[in-house]
Amino acid sequence: MTADPPKLSCQNLWKVYGPRANGFFAQQQNPVDRLAAIRADDHIPAVANVSFDVPAGEIFVIMGLSGSGKSTVIRCLSRLVEPESGTILLDGEDLLQKSKDEMIDIRRHRVGMVFQHFGLLPHQTVLGNVAFPLKVQGMKPDERHERARKMIELVGLAGREESFPRELSGGQQQRVGIARSLSGDPELWLLDEPFSALDPLIRRQMQDEFLRLQKMLNKTIVFITHDFLEALRLADRIAIMKDGEIVQIGTPAELVSNPADDYVAEFTRDVPRIKILTAHEVLKQKIASAGSADTENGGPSVSATATLDQILPTLASSGGSLTVHTADGQILGSISVSDVLKTLAKESAS
Repeated sequence: MTADPPKLSCQNLWKVYGPRANGFFAQQQNPVDRLAAIRADDHIPAVANVSFDVPAGEIFVIMGLSGSGKSTVIRCLSRLVEPESGTILLDGEDLLQKSKDEMIDIRRHRVGMVFQHFGLLPHQTVLGNVAFPLKVQGMKPDERHERARKMIELVGLAGREESFPRELSGGQQQRVGIARSLSGDPELWLLDEPFSALDPLIRRQMQDEFLRLQKMLNKTIVFITHDFLEALRLADRIAIMKDGEIVQIGTPAELVSNPADDYVAEFTRDVPRIKILTAHEVLKQKIASAGSADTENGGPSVSATATLDQILPTLASSGGSLTVHTADGQILGSISVSDVLKTLAKESAS
């Protein structure tokens, strides 16, 4: 049985800034030599040979420090920025081969975008802002207003349809931006640091709201942030970028347990391990050291993706053993208090 193809596939993507950017792609070079030549000629490789796949329904977070190239990547995905080279496949269709008019249609109907600055129309009400993309699509007024009202209710702003942006808080304005991006029911949802301008408490609330919406809608998402704790809360997988390149891709637990280099380790250094390590990670380390999954002696059942802080209360009241299962109910093995302590001890020593 073969795995389903990814919803989004980005392969060997390059974006170079400088007067002779295209010239570096007229000749055959391996990526390392090309990158060296670009930098030697005082050009800026904002995105350098970036590749990743995003399965349907995944939250894929790209993070890095300012200037790492993460926001340029997401703009290349929607072709708001034109890359010099690469492939961007959405359901197998190469977006870089689409005409300007075709890309406009794709952005209107298949790709939703949310940015750090809300970009709301100040002269339009909440209803008008959310319905605006549907108006551009040519949807009839009654239909678009009905759809917009559903999206407004979905993000918790029912009753504020006739308010103007100036009458809303920052968190409420961002909810309007989210509702507007979802109004066309996009297949791919691109979010570029959508919560970074918000106060910490409101930001936490918006992260909760985002996860609630994803649980309901199951969108394929590329989410940009510079905040590792935010990435840990939201991501199924994380890509860490530095100087235009992807340094490492992995689950939060993989990045914390096995950082590719000192740059990744610095991001993960202060993260509480019990909030990251999962039951599956404990089970993998148990099998690696003991050679057995011990499926016969499990206690209460927990998900393989549950983090240690989520399972510790159950573990404490279970008599010392838990059965670990996949999302579809397949039993992987059992873990004990001792297994958890050994995993935490190993992480603390690394």
